[in-house]
Amino acid sequence: MISSYPPVLPPTPPSKHKPWMTLTAIFIGGLVIGVVAGKASVSSSAGLNSTSTAFGGSVLGIGQSAPNSIDKDVEFKQFWEVWSKLKEKYYEDTVTDKQMFYGALEGLAGSMGDPYTMYFDPKEANDFQQALSGTFSGIGAEIGLRDNHVTIIAPLPETPAERAGLKSGDIIVDIDGTDATGMSVEEAVTKIRGEKGTKVVLKIYRPSTKNDPYNVEIVRETIQVKSVRVKWPEEQIAVIEVTNFNTDTKEGFDKAVSEVLKKDPKGIILDLRNNPGGFLDTAVAMAGEWLGDSIIVKERRQGQIIEQLRSSGNARLRGIPTVVLVNQGSASASEIVSGALQDEKAATVVGMKTFGKGSVQDYLNLSDGSALKVTIAEWLTPSGRTINKTGLEPDVVVDRTEQDYEQQRDPQLERALGILNGTATSSPATAADSSASNSAESAATETGSSD
Repeated sequence: MISSYPPVLPPTPPSKHKPWMTLTAIFIGGLVIGVVAGKASVSSSAGLNSTSTAFGGSVLGIGQSAPNSIDKDVEFKQFWEVWSKLKEKYYEDTVTDKQMFYGALEGLAGSMGDPYTMYFDPKEANDFQQALSGTFSGIGAEIGLRDNHVTIIAPLPETPAERAGLKSGDIIVDIDGTDATGMSVEEAVTKIRGEKGTKVVLKIYRPSTKNDPYNVEIVRETIQVKSVRVKWPEEQIAVIEVTNFNTDTKEGFDKAVSEVLKKDPKGIILDLRNNPGGFLDTAVAMAGEWLGDSIIVKERRQGQIIEQLRSSGNARLRGIPTVVLVNQGSASASEIVSGALQDEKAATVVGMKTFGKGSVQDYLNLSDGSALKVTIAEWLTPSGRTINKTGLEPDVVVDRTEQDYEQQRDPQLERALGILNGTATSSPATAADSSASNSAESAATETGSSD
């Protein structure tokens, strides 16, 4: 029934897809363990440098001093008690000690209760780096957690996900028949990705329609994302579309700016719709092309502003009338750029309220090829507005409805063009005004007044 979905989930749901995730709470704040070698099935007290096992293996690194940050005594012997019981009682023998060890570290990161703080085992770390490079095999969609549901943040342009009709805000109910309730982002990504040419079936619930969940079958492809593209919908108005803030974005945007300036544009549209974000330094450099040596974003930790990031950009686009397009899929670095240009009155922001992913992650490579991504702060716009969990309100609210997508209309882009060529107002509008505007534009299209 419609009323039974989406279900109400607890704030930090335990994983039910990895039996060793029950180690989560026990690993918090314990002694540092080095490498697990061989098969371990042992109860151990702290204070030993290494522990032999009944199977001939050994656990290395035991006995190191506890971190100074532990605020009370922790009985770490319980970790080994649980480890031993899992080895003894679990009904399958397919879970290796290395999986248990990495699972404990994943659980430790998950105990923070933050969907963006996570531990990657070596394979997951490699996959994550490939995704940032712009090349991976999958469906081409950025996913995240919203209200503890695995959610499509944005389908990437010209990918299987976009062609299958996935949209920002879609909730993934299950993946190939496996319930996605309570899944972490990394688990979902692992299940969705696969070899080129293979199929994955996602059950999708779309909150905007309130219809029953439905299955979408998608054939995986090698995803190669060129993150910056330039279009000229009118002779002197350029659209710079940025789909991600990846490793190629800074160079691609620099080339795009040079190309645009050669044609002496009277206006620029920066299209950040469905852009899920990426590298912070790239966002700061991009905003600097309008703002020059200015504060682009502030970092706040534990209630205190600890850093103000300035751009050293050349401000090559300063003074050129600009509209930034955003929607519900604009997140993270997209929100930083939009918020900075909006605060400094360097652009008019058009579209819908953004996603609200305004936290700062540090990515740490570890010695065995694994990695830790940890939230260290939250972002504020130059004027001090909070991005995290709230998102950014556009100056001009314009929706793009299901019907618009189906009939290949883009009222958000049309409004931006109108603002720049003087045929539309840039004054604030309500969602109701936007709907009326969309209806008028639809009627005009249907009567043959479009190109």
